[in-house]
Amino acid sequence: MPILKQKKKVTAQTIFEGASLSKPLFAYFVMGFVEEGKLDLDKPLIEYLAYEDIAYDDRYKKITARMVLSHTTGFPNWRSDFEDKKLFIKFEPGSSFEYSGEGYQYLAKVLAHILKTDDAGLEAIFQERIARPLKLHVTKYLQDKRNMKHKAKGYVEGVAVEEDDDPSIFGSAFSIHSEALDFSKWVIALMNNKGLSKESYEELFKSQVVLPEGHIQRQEGITDWTLGFAKATLPFGSAYGHGGNNPGYASIFIVSPETKWGYVMFTNANQSQLPMVFLQYLMAP
Repeated sequence: MPILKQKKKVTAQTIFEGASLSKPLFAYFVMGFVEEGKLDLDKPLIEYLAYEDIAYDDRYKKITARMVLSHTTGFPNWRSDFEDKKLFIKFEPGSSFEYSGEGYQYLAKVLAHILKTDDAGLEAIFQERIARPLKLHVTKYLQDKRNMKHKAKGYVEGVAVEEDDDPSIFGSAFSIHSEALDFSKWVIALMNNKGLSKESYEELFKSQVVLPEGHIQRQEGITDWTLGFAKATLPFGSAYGHGGNNPGYASIFIVSPETKWGYVMFTNANQSQLPMVFLQYLMAP
C-alpha cells in the first residue's frame, strides 16, 4: 500500500536520497585534500590512477580534478544511458560543458587510491573530516542500518520504486542520504566559510564555466558552474546550489554566502520541476 494511503508522515528521523546533492558536498570534501597538497586540481588524474574503463581513448589522460568538478571532462552523464554501456568521451577534455556523474566516480576512485583506502574507508574519512565536525548525524554516502530503517519510500507518478542502490557504494555523484535539518548544517557552514581556508572557498565558488545563452540550464537561472556548484544570478546577488533527482526522490539546496541566506528541500516523489519552479520564483521581480 502506498505510504500516502497509510497516512505515514515525515518525522525528524525520516531519511531521503539526496541524489546529486552528493556532488557539491564531495567537491567540498575534495578541497580539504587540495589544501593539504594530496591532490592537485590541475594535475592529470592518470598521474594518480589509470582508468581501465576509458584507457582506449588517450584523451582521458588530460582529465583533471578541476575538469571533473566543473563538468568539462567530456564524459557523458552515465554510460548506462547508452546501448553498449561503454564509457566514452564526447569532446576534448576541458573544451566544453557536459554534466557528468561518470567524472565524479573516477575522481572518487582517484581519491581512494591517494588515501590508500576503499569505499568504506572514504566514508569513514568523510565522517571524520566533515560530518562529525559539522554535527551531520545522518548525512552519509554509505548507508548504515539506521538510515535504511528510517528511509522514506520513493514514488514515481504515485508508484513506489524498488530500492536498487547498493548502500555499500560510495557514490560521490549520487549516493548521499540525509534530511533537511541535518544537511542544512553544512549549508550554514558554507555561509560562514567554515571547514576550509579562505583561498579554498574562493576556488570552490569561482566560475569555471559560463553557460552559453540558450543553454537549457539558463532557463532555470543557472549562469555558471563552479567546482561542484551551479551558480545562479538572482536579483539579490549570486547564489550557489544544486538539485538532485534519483528515481522516486528530488532535492535541492541554494546558499547565498553574501546575504547569509539559503534553503534545503528533500522530497520522496518525482517532483523534478520543483527546483526550477522555486528558483524561477526567486528570480521574479
